[in-house]
Amino acid sequence: MALIVEDGTGLADAESYISVADADAYFSLRGNAAWAALNEAQKEQALRKGTDYIGQAYRPRWKGSRVNGVQALDWPRSWVQRDDFRYGPLNGTAMIGGMYYFPADEVPVEVARATAELAVRSLSADLLSDQGAQVTGETVGPISVTYADGARQTTRYTAIDALLAPFLKAGGQIAVVRA
Repeated sequence: MALIVEDGTGLADAESYISVADADAYFSLRGNAAWAALNEAQKEQALRKGTDYIGQAYRPRWKGSRVNGVQALDWPRSWVQRDDFRYGPLNGTAMIGGMYYFPADEVPVEVARATAELAVRSLSADLLSDQGAQVTGETVGPISVTYADGARQTTRYTAIDALLAPFLKAGGQIAVVRA
């Protein structure tokens, strides 16, 4: 089945934020041999997994709101303030009340790139694996491992967090609504 890529209109059946062709170009420029070795179906599956992870891990933290109620993915979004740009003209970015906003009819390049990066990571491990009891000590032959108290049980993708940071609410931010 062909991968359905979000085109900025809020498709009800979109499965990915980036196409295989765009992911191929992205990884070609970065010399990623693991991605190049995959066939089309494997690439599509990996991109679906990357997109799924983004929705599951970041959905409650996105700025702005979805553009329509039937779209399958979290992007495109409206009212996502662009904090890194305040003055002067910027193609495709709306200025309202002195603040700049990302276009509400596209998926930001950073979201597409994060999807691609997560797709590659999905090749070697589950992005959202089930969690069991935390191991505090384990010995296998001559190798022994002990984890610190409170050690993280899941993988944190700091490169993805950095790519998506401009689109996320600040930690602990609470929306205030005037009555």
